[in-house]
Amino acid sequence: MVSAPTTGGGQAPLRAHAVGSVMLMGHSTAGVARVREVTRALDALAVTAGGVRVPPLVATDQEGGTVQVLGGPGFTTIPSAVRQGRLAPERLQELAAGWGRQLRSAGVTVDLAPVADTVPPGLGAANAPIGRLSREYGDDPAAVAAHSTAFLRGLDQAGVLATAKHFPGLGRVTGNTDFTADVTDATTTRDDAFLAPFRRAVRAGVPLVMISSARYPRIDAAHLAAFSPVVIGDMLRGDLGFDGVVVSDDLGHAAAVRAVPPGDRAVDFLGAGGDLVLTADPASLPAMTAAVLARLPSDAGLRAAVGRGARHVLVAKERAGLLRCG
Repeated sequence: MVSAPTTGGGQAPLRAHAVGSVMLMGHSTAGVARVREVTRALDALAVTAGGVRVPPLVATDQEGGTVQVLGGPGFTTIPSAVRQGRLAPERLQELAAGWGRQLRSAGVTVDLAPVADTVPPGLGAANAPIGRLSREYGDDPAAVAAHSTAFLRGLDQAGVLATAKHFPGLGRVTGNTDFTADVTDATTTRDDAFLAPFRRAVRAGVPLVMISSARYPRIDAAHLAAFSPVVIGDMLRGDLGFDGVVVSDDLGHAAAVRAVPPGDRAVDFLGAGGDLVLTADPASLPAMTAAVLARLPSDAGLRAAVGRGARHVLVAKERAGLLRCG
């Protein structure tokens, strides 16, 4: 999944590397009709495999508050998650279905939302990635679980794939992995109460889960979560039973992964059990694809992981109505 501008264009590198999913970036006030023109052009990135046309997933960040990429005519101004958390879950689900229908009418099939992270009482704005931006539904895991699940169910009603993020949680850190290296959560454990929103999302059938790029030494001291077979395989797949698409947080520009060569980022994420490498930096794409392709002939484990990942993404595309897997 590679970024493309909401203004259109930028398709040449995506086509050259047969990119299967796209993330719209860059705040837009152009409205639904203009975004629909952009997504129609992105549909031309579809590849044909075995006689079946496979269009790309088109995603964006449409959480609400400060994190709402698409606006203008036809798009509602969505309140922040803090404000959404004050609504009854039933009402939030109804509203989220409406926001999802707006996305779908614009040709967007994946919302990189909701945030399922819990910011504990007293941390608040000191939590740079979530609390400072009012992206949390509350300071109690049960409330966050109820409201984040309502949001994802509303999207599902609209035919938009939701993404619970950022597993296993960014609510207890202070640094933002986009801008800070070695962000560490020294509190969260494998059976932590703060995992409840993610567990509830999986039970509700969420199609995608995004993995954090922070470090969790009480879970896996040796790896960032994005490169951790314990976080992805043992916890998310095993403990929670998730069988959908595991997508990375940004592995392109993010400071958290800057010390790792781009090719290794892709190989390590897929090798740990991830399915969909997300990069906000199209310039990283050649190195990422080259590294994966170079390793496949000699690495049976990676070949198996890539095969599983491809199947998970194809099932998600079928769920979004983009193709029939049979």
